[in-house]
Amino acid sequence: MSDIALAEAILRAACGDRVRTSFPMAPLTTFRIGGSAALYLEPESDADLSAAAEAVAEGEVAFVVIGKGSNVLVSDRGFDGLVLRLGRGYRWAARDGARLTAGGSMPLPALAGVALRHALDGLAFGVAIPATLGGAVKMNAGAHGGQMADVLVDVGVFRLADGREERVPTAAAGFSYRHSGLPSDGVVTSARFELRPGDPTAIRAAMDEAREWRRRTQPLAEPNCGSVFKNPADGHAARSIEEAGLKGTRVGGAQISTKHANFIVAHEGARADDVLALIDLVRRTVKARSGIALEPEVQLIGGFDRVDG
Repeated sequence: MSDIALAEAILRAACGDRVRTSFPMAPLTTFRIGGSAALYLEPESDADLSAAAEAVAEGEVAFVVIGKGSNVLVSDRGFDGLVLRLGRGYRWAARDGARLTAGGSMPLPALAGVALRHALDGLAFGVAIPATLGGAVKMNAGAHGGQMADVLVDVGVFRLADGREERVPTAAAGFSYRHSGLPSDGVVTSARFELRPGDPTAIRAAMDEAREWRRRTQPLAEPNCGSVFKNPADGHAARSIEEAGLKGTRVGGAQISTKHANFIVAHEGARADDVLALIDLVRRTVKARSGIALEPEVQLIGGFDRVDG
């Protein structure tokens, strides 16, 4: 049985009042819904992560790492464990020739801007992905024909299971479409990229085009988590959902976006349970209509009552 009080005591001994209890998670997610975390900490250093590792081990508490809070859905009942969100100590970038290294809390759009300033090509796609570097690496985020694995050299990972840091070469990270094989207890603290010299005008034009495409096609003005489902092989999740007649479908306060069918928007009063019920409805309906098994991109945090697994 987990011992939240013991985990809190260990964290407070190392991090003081930076440790928060019953911390509201909704403002930290792009859905803007969900309950509270029993424990919350923004680590600023590897020493903080070492304390988190001790708290997790000694208190036997569950933990989860979040970044910008996109592609996550927090249970209405919250999370009875430790939530970590890397702080400003991990928001940095450095260049060495065509290699760019950055910390895990660096926003990916900002890192794309750093590459542009140094006339380095290969990360322009990141300007349209609302994620931190750590989250983007963990899920091999991509857009506009690019993905993280295409330009990564290696990843710095802090293992909470044993409190040690290691560097994982890209070839050993198990990257595939919107997935990595990085260890489940690993916090991505940094990543190194091999880019290429490019024409700043052309790079800026590609970034502008990506921003405009996102503004034109996605419901940016409404709370959402980004793409809900991975694209199936040789197809598009949004097309499958639209062909199933589900665009605009609503469950409680959650609705399939009328602008992009692979987005769910959370209206006022929406609950996480509404979103998950809608996700399950989409999966059942699309499967029955076309035989396509849509796989969610969304990470569930906390406990849910649901029909489908």
